[in-house]
Amino acid sequence: MRRVFTPLLLAGLTSLSATAAQAALPETATLYKNPQCLCCDAYARHLEAQGVDVSVVSDADMNEIKTRAGVPYGKGSCHTVKIGDYWIEGHVPMAALEAFFDDAPATAGIGLAGMPIGTPGMPGAKTEPYHVYTFSEHEAASYMTL
Repeated sequence: MRRVFTPLLLAGLTSLSATAAQAALPETATLYKNPQCLCCDAYARHLEAQGVDVSVVSDADMNEIKTRAGVPYGKGSCHTVKIGDYWIEGHVPMAALEAFFDDAPATAGIGLAGMPIGTPGMPGAKTEPYHVYTFSEHEAASYMTL
């Protein structure tokens, strides 16, 4: 009996910890993008696969959205996402998002400049490290490298 109980207990604890990691990510988001950009739609599908209900706004004034979000000059990407109390700029990988929402730092958001190959929504294999940053009031600070 003890041998059966221990594996079942471990399986239950493992599933609880997986649920807790995903619970930190908000359930809804709004992704702002240019209507011609298809990689943005792929990023929305990536978030949806993680259990986030994503509304896509294809006709937004992206300069106004990035200004409102506080994205630093030169650190932008093709889309901006409002999720919970934060902004996500660009193709930020899920590992960085999970860490960010677990940390819940006092900042406006998290970003990944440009459109790096191999990130969620961008085809191809990773060719270089991803330098993820946090931002507030148009100022960036290094957050993590993946």
